[in-house]
Amino acid sequence: MKALSALSAEVRQYLLVTGNYWAFTLTDGALRMLVVLHFHSLGYTPLQIAALFLFYEVFGVITNLVGGYLGARLGLNRTMNIVPWVMAAQALSGIAKDLNKMSAKSSIKLLVPDSQQGILYKWVAILTGSKNALKGVGFFLGGALLALLGFTQAVLAMAAVLALIWIGSLMLLKKDLGKAKAKPKFRDMLSKSRAINILSAARLVLFGARDIWFVVALPVYLSSAFGWDFWLVGGFLAVWVIGYGIVQSFAPHITGKRRGHVPDGRAAFIWAIALAGLPALIAVGLSAGWSAKVVLLGGLMLFGVLFAVNSSLHSYLIVSYAKEDGVSLDVGFYYMSNALGRLVGTLLSGWVFQAYGLEACLWVSSVFVLVAALISIALPRHTEMAQQTH
Repeated sequence: MKALSALSAEVRQYLLVTGNYWAFTLTDGALRMLVVLHFHSLGYTPLQIAALFLFYEVFGVITNLVGGYLGARLGLNRTMNIVPWVMAAQALSGIAKDLNKMSAKSSIKLLVPDSQQGILYKWVAILTGSKNALKGVGFFLGGALLALLGFTQAVLAMAAVLALIWIGSLMLLKKDLGKAKAKPKFRDMLSKSRAINILSAARLVLFGARDIWFVVALPVYLSSAFGWDFWLVGGFLAVWVIGYGIVQSFAPHITGKRRGHVPDGRAAFIWAIALAGLPALIAVGLSAGWSAKVVLLGGLMLFGVLFAVNSSLHSYLIVSYAKEDGVSLDVGFYYMSNALGRLVGTLLSGWVFQAYGLEACLWVSSVFVLVAALISIALPRHTEMAQQTH
């Protein structure tokens, strides 16, 4: 406690935001794994399982859009703590998780001066990477809780933990963090920034590319084709997401921060192009009859590394592009696009996998990443951003 009290107020707020974010990420990952594995064991088809996430993802879209507006008007503490009203209905946990994510990402912009872009990139990468590492732990936790407690008791246990986290954040977070100086109007929810609109479009298809194979197709394939039980499926997906989160945390070093570089639109294009052909190559390997475990599991590990860098770049760029006054408006709009991409990917994951199989999901994933790369061509470069600030 003495060490915490010695830290600056800004760092303490960052740690509180991060801890809050971690808790919701852990239970969110566990819930998703619980739903997929439980309803697959009950005999639901992949498309039916995908439909179970429909309201979750739809409310994620709405929550990020409206949540950014509420954050600017009420402050980020209040939007982060609206979530207890929906904890009683874990089916709406997408609302709780996305309000928390929007608030957490927005608050970092307010705690780091605009002149220190390298530090901003580092903090965003740490928050994003640690979140995804814990989401991976959540996948394993979901499989373990399903095996040990059953579906209902597992969900009740997670709700109880979240209630404790909420009480702590309600007492300790600053009341006016993120509150805009000028009251935003409802129409201000839609971004007026060209850079943010382009980045949001790229984010939409990028996350659709991941979730088209990750959400439903892969867990069901691992269970049905490989004969894996809850522990193995949850364990593999946990390792994948934990590794993905660790890479995200080190993304600033991978993309040149040690040489004094911070990424711009060109970096987003290059890393998306590097990722675009990989799902197609995995699909070709599966079609050629090579060892499915080697091709699929190895290929997806490499996909996780490249996707982690892409995601970390995007997470930094949105915080960098966002206006400091009313930052949650810009961040909320961007993560609305992120949620919309997850929604599209989730529905396609169930439908394409059920109709055409995992290889088709991987081909569509490659197309989506290619579209994200092409959209990223229009993102500002450092020279353009410098001109806009003068």
